[in-house]
Amino acid sequence: MIISLTVGKVDAGNAVLLTDDKRLIEFPSVLLPPSLSSGSIVDITVTRNHSSEASSQKSFLALQSAIHNTYGQKSPSPPILRCRNSTQTSIVLEWDPIDLATADLRSLSLYRNGSKAGNIPRPMEITSTKISGLAVDTEYTFHLILRTSAGQYSSEKLPVRTHKMTDLSGITVTPGVLPPQLRESLTGAVDRIGGKIVENVRIDTTHFVCTEGRGREWEKAVEMNIPVVRPEWVEGCEREAKIVGVRGYYLNADPRLRQVGQGIGSSSSSSSSQQHRPNQSQSSPRTVPMQQGARSPAQTPSSTPKVANPPTPDPMSGPNGDAGPTPPAKDNPQQERESSDDDDDQEQRDTNSTASPTRPETEKPPAKDLAPGPSLEDEGSRTGSFSEVAL
Repeated sequence: MIISLTVGKVDAGNAVLLTDDKRLIEFPSVLLPPSLSSGSIVDITVTRNHSSEASSQKSFLALQSAIHNTYGQKSPSPPILRCRNSTQTSIVLEWDPIDLATADLRSLSLYRNGSKAGNIPRPMEITSTKISGLAVDTEYTFHLILRTSAGQYSSEKLPVRTHKMTDLSGITVTPGVLPPQLRESLTGAVDRIGGKIVENVRIDTTHFVCTEGRGREWEKAVEMNIPVVRPEWVEGCEREAKIVGVRGYYLNADPRLRQVGQGIGSSSSSSSSQQHRPNQSQSSPRTVPMQQGARSPAQTPSSTPKVANPPTPDPMSGPNGDAGPTPPAKDNPQQERESSDDDDDQEQRDTNSTASPTRPETEKPPAKDLAPGPSLEDEGSRTGSFSEVAL
């Protein structure tokens, strides 16, 4: 197919060609003959290259299949979370290695009870973690969230409950330097309480038991802050039927700090001793507190004996109390003068009474019997009776 076009303008890079119906076409000037100028007419032959078209289509389909097979066949897998060990105050969680397929990792986060607890460091290398400081006998819910360039993937929620103080199945012991007999007895004691023994220090190791602090495993336990105790600690847990403190069971601890509870027969012996103990409440008198303001019977005036005052000796009596001799009367002219004056007054009153008319005596109202007020002795007697009632 041949098309005739008129050159309108030739530039360094492009040329403007005009069709018969005055349409403008920009055409690379490199593909035109070099001697062209404005107004020149060129004929352009246009044909379809089928072989090149088929080859290009084939290469495109191959690239599309490669992309699909590489990035479209598999996506990142959600993490699978499980509980490895649980104790009274800690939980050890583990999960399978992260499968990202062809996606890029963004982060791996751990959630506790719906709240973010933190990001897992180096998630492509670490596949376990330990959560400490939990409450005894409490249920928690954990799940992981994986964030990648292909999207976000969450694990199933895992409910885990911490152990009670009497549940010793979470104890995981790593033995250190021990004599053969102690190692054998330690194995039996751990089996009896339901614990586990592992030869190497791991993330779920709860206690490192030894008699001497040396060795590679001992150094690893110290580095991981795992309690290093003596074998007697396991025996103490078995004896008490619960987990006991490790303070008195460290290698350099004082044995007197160990919390030793009652033995097997101590409870019966203590009960028998309480039965044979005399009843002190029956033998000892009961002391009753006295109310404020009350007097004790010993302090009441009525109960105190009265002491009679000694008789005052009469100066006129003799030494034995009998009347002494009467002194002789003496003449007293002044006393006689006063008696005569009294006689004159009496006569004058008699004369006046005879001359004046007799008046009836006004009857005085009978005196009311006034109840005598309480005396000091009455007050004391009443107070004493109140104390007796209070007692």
